[in-house]
Amino acid sequence: MTATVKNTMSNIMRMAWVFVRKYGFTMSEGLKQAWLNAKLKKELGKRIVKFYFTKINGDIREAYGTLASDKIPAIAGTDNRKRNDSVQVFFDTVKGEWRCYKIANLLRIA
Repeated sequence: MTATVKNTMSNIMRMAWVFVRKYGFTMSEGLKQAWLNAKLKKELGKRIVKFYFTKINGDIREAYGTLASDKIPAIAGTDNRKRNDSVQVFFDTVKGEWRCYKIANLLRIA
């Protein structure tokens, strides 16, 4: 196994354990959710992706987002904020704004 594959697998297992401990998922559900989030993050870095997640109020939201550097506006300033590992940030191409969702609430990638 290459170092990147081992690193990816390690991150997925770590995320799955967070789902088990913090959100009460079974290990099977945690692994499925971790893989779904890893696949989405990889695709967001390449192109605009359509995906669905549950908002805090319970509504299901359809989003078109990206993290591809050629499709997002230039970022001004520095990033001195503390990272929140329980959310995934993305640029919403429909609204033209930065958005985020809780990684435990991701439903599917279209």
